[in-house]
Amino acid sequence: MHIGCENCSKNIMLVLNLNYILKLTTFIFCAGVFGLGLNRKNILVAIMCIELLLLAVNFNFTSFSLYLDDIFGFVFVLFILTIAASESALGLAILTVYYKLKSSILLESIKNNKLSI
Repeated sequence: MHIGCENCSKNIMLVLNLNYILKLTTFIFCAGVFGLGLNRKNILVAIMCIELLLLAVNFNFTSFSLYLDDIFGFVFVLFILTIAASESALGLAILTVYYKLKSSILLESIKNNKLSI
C-alpha cells in the first residue's frame, strides 16, 4: 500500500520540471537552426526547419502558460500556428508552380534565376 492511496493498487504520478521542458525545446530549436545552417540545396528541408523553430517557440509558450497559470501563452500559440500554417501553404503553392515551370526546386536555381512571366 502506498502513502496517500487507500483503495487503489498503484498511484503513479509523473512530475515534469520546467527545466526538462526547456531543455527539450532548446534541443528542438537548435536542431532547426542547425538544419537551416547546413541546408543549402533543398527548400523543402528549409521549410521543415522553420517549422521546427516555430514548434519549439510554441512549446515554450505553452509550458510557460501552464507554469504561470496564464492564458496569454495559448493565445500566442494560436496566432503562431495560424501564421505557420499559412506560411507553409503559401510556400508549397509557390514551389508547386515553380516546379511546373522549371522542373527543379533547388535553392541555387531559385537564387540564380529571375522568374520571367
